[in-house]
Amino acid sequence: MEAVEGDQFDPDTVARAAKGTDAAFLVWPALTAAGAPEVVAALAAHTPRIVFLSSGAVDDSVVEQSNIIGRFHAEVERAVADSGVEWTFLRPLAFATNTRTWLPDILAGDEVRGGFGQASYTLVHEDDIAAVGVEALLTDGHHKAKYVLTGPELLTRAEQVRLIGEALRRPLRWVEASPEEERAAARKWLPDEVADAFVTGLTHSLEHPVPPTTTIEDVTGTPARTFPDWLADHADDFRRSV
Repeated sequence: MEAVEGDQFDPDTVARAAKGTDAAFLVWPALTAAGAPEVVAALAAHTPRIVFLSSGAVDDSVVEQSNIIGRFHAEVERAVADSGVEWTFLRPLAFATNTRTWLPDILAGDEVRGGFGQASYTLVHEDDIAAVGVEALLTDGHHKAKYVLTGPELLTRAEQVRLIGEALRRPLRWVEASPEEERAAARKWLPDEVADAFVTGLTHSLEHPVPPTTTIEDVTGTPARTFPDWLADHADDFRRSV
C-alpha cells in the first residue's frame, strides 16, 4: 500500500493518487459541492470505477433537494454519474457513531436531555458501510447501484439511550427537551443550516421513520449489525473517566 500526501480538493493531487488504480472510494468532506466536478474528473481520468459515500438524505423523487445534506451529496453524485466511469453510490442513513454527541450528558450523570425522544432511526454500523464499499470496489455487478444502508431495526432516540446504559451496565434515562433546545444543542456541533436540517429530519421521523433495508445483507451476505453490536465495539467511548 502506498500513501500519497496531498489535498483532496486539489484535482492535480487527486489525479496523481489515482494513476494506475482499478477503483476509487470517494468521500466529500464539505458542505458544498464546489470543486467536486473538477476532482471527480481528475479521478475519472485515471480510474475506471468510483464508489461514492453519499447520503440517505438524497431524494431521487425530486429535482431540487430541499435538504442541504441531500443537496450537496446529490450534486457530487451527478458529477460522478456524468463522468463516464462505473459508479456506485452508498447512501447510509443514521450513523450509530453519531450517538457520541450525547457523551457529555452520559459522562456527567444518568440523564440524557434532548428533543424528539420518540423519533425512530435505523442506526448503521460504520463497518457495514465499509463492507458494502469493499464489495462495490472489488467486485462487478454494482454499476449504477444506489445502496440505501441501514441498521436492522428502528429504535427511538430514548431507546438508543437505554441501550447505551445497558451496555455500560448503569441506568440511563432520556429527558425530553423542547425542539428549540434540540436545535440549539445541534448548533453546537453542526453548522446552523445543517443543524436546522437535522431537526427537520427528527420532526419527519416522528411520523415517517424510514424502515430498515436488507441492502447490507443482500450485498455482503451478512446481516447488518445491530446497535447493541455497535455498542459492544464502542462502549468504552461512553465510560466515565477515572
